[in-house]
Amino acid sequence: MKYMMFVITDSQPDAERDESDVDVWVDELDAGGKRIIGEVLQAPTESRVVRVRDGKRYVTDGPFAETKEWICGFDILEVENLDEAVEIASRHPMARNGQLELRPFMEWDEAASA
Repeated sequence: MKYMMFVITDSQPDAERDESDVDVWVDELDAGGKRIIGEVLQAPTESRVVRVRDGKRYVTDGPFAETKEWICGFDILEVENLDEAVEIASRHPMARNGQLELRPFMEWDEAASA
């Protein structure tokens, strides 16, 4: 199963920052073939929100949602099941510094789409 793991930070952390090296986590998962890709994202102030309404395109500065938490990165994991994804996420330094959201990829029924 594939999971998108959103790495979420908080502008007002609720715990002392853990300075664990994320590269150790990345190297272990890359070597084991469990991490397909991951990237750090720029701040929400660099985002743009795109909408089309009645054929007209609207582009506004982000972020759209008012929140103190924001997605600062992501990883795509290829694992056997949710339990394995949770175990992997719990070892990520941001599990202690922020939070991680795991969301499974949609599994499309190929027979239904043919």
